[in-house]
Amino acid sequence: MTTWIRTVLTLFVLASIALPAIAQTPPGMMPYTAVHEPQFVPASEASFLQDDDILLGVSSGKVAKAYPAGDLAQHGAVFDRVPDGPISVTWCGVCNTGLVFRADVKGRTLHFQYDRMVGANEVQKDLETGTSWQQATGEAIDGPLKGTRLTLYPVVRTTWAEWRKRYPDTMVLKPMPGYADRMPTMSKRIKDATRVGPDGAPKGALALDARLPARETVAGLEVGRDTVAYPFSELRIARVVNDRVGGLPVVIVHQPSSDTTTAFDARAKGKVLTFRAANDEASSLSDLETRSTWNAYGLALEGPLKGTQLTQVILVPQFWFAWSQFRPGTRIFSASTH
Repeated sequence: MTTWIRTVLTLFVLASIALPAIAQTPPGMMPYTAVHEPQFVPASEASFLQDDDILLGVSSGKVAKAYPAGDLAQHGAVFDRVPDGPISVTWCGVCNTGLVFRADVKGRTLHFQYDRMVGANEVQKDLETGTSWQQATGEAIDGPLKGTRLTLYPVVRTTWAEWRKRYPDTMVLKPMPGYADRMPTMSKRIKDATRVGPDGAPKGALALDARLPARETVAGLEVGRDTVAYPFSELRIARVVNDRVGGLPVVIVHQPSSDTTTAFDARAKGKVLTFRAANDEASSLSDLETRSTWNAYGLALEGPLKGTQLTQVILVPQFWFAWSQFRPGTRIFSASTH
């Protein structure tokens, strides 16, 4: 069997696992390969996006970039450079996990490519050292850098309408020829799975935790050895959660219409603040201690703390099975007991 044929068969099997909704359309399938030289277009030219399409958004200095999930899910990883360094924007379609990592380790810039699946989660191998990295945790599981963890980079999982409203001058990842045609199907699948996850865990999942449906989307938070899963279904009810994780006071903000979830260190000016939603969408907050008004992105807009920006805490949105299998015993947030 030639190398070319083996490659095609491997890609077909991968698509069948990661993309069950479109597994019956292999003739139109594009190669599942990482993007290492991305191109971008301004928001005004992103006609391939619908308002409710899910994306990963990053900002650095005056630069804002949007990476549509419907495109990311066809590549697994996109290497990019932002003002504060190289990053790898990743997406695992099997476990609904979108994460961004700093793409430099020990002073060396790394480029990632799909390698295999472990625990129904992608493992990516860097081209520079041949080390394999678990996408859901950022940990090197074999190779020269085994035991090393990639550093998470601040990211917001949100919708195109919400991101464009916040960053009207954002740049958007441009799909490569052939990939844009599949984006509507991919985007719909991701949106549907986020609202109502398919039944059961996918093949290959590790130990299952039955406290939640396997493919319910959660926002995971890890501080030190303390881990918490915040189910989107519960966040849509609570909208604003004041919590303490690993000794750190945090506030989690969920905007139900877009499922945009953000989290911050709840301390400002040496004081721990307690937040409440100021409107139904939780796009506006107030703190009980100073009565300042804040937006959902941790910035005080009015009141004694006007101009104060809370420090972002990075969340890990993904299916429950993916979060819990790598973090056994994690606490689960419930709006009814909060």
